[in-house]
Amino acid sequence: MKKVSWSLDLEDEEYVRDKSKIMRDARWAIEITSPGRHVNLVTPASHGEPMELIHQLTEEYGDKIEVEFVDQCGCGGYVTKVTILKK
Repeated sequence: MKKVSWSLDLEDEEYVRDKSKIMRDARWAIEITSPGRHVNLVTPASHGEPMELIHQLTEEYGDKIEVEFVDQCGCGGYVTKVTILKK
């Protein structure tokens, strides 16, 4: 379990080619992050704003997480902050 807040870079070429891998690894990140902490998910610029990811995570985890679109980062990717509320 990650007992600190952290970031997961999902911008590599493998994520650009396979959008489903983003969701799979986002789930993994959420599962290993301790309640009260957050994980920043950084997704590729080529996929645009991560509204689909935000919707899927909200649907799947409901009140166990809080999801916030942060902004586009200097590298071009998009940052989504997922705070773990409870497991």
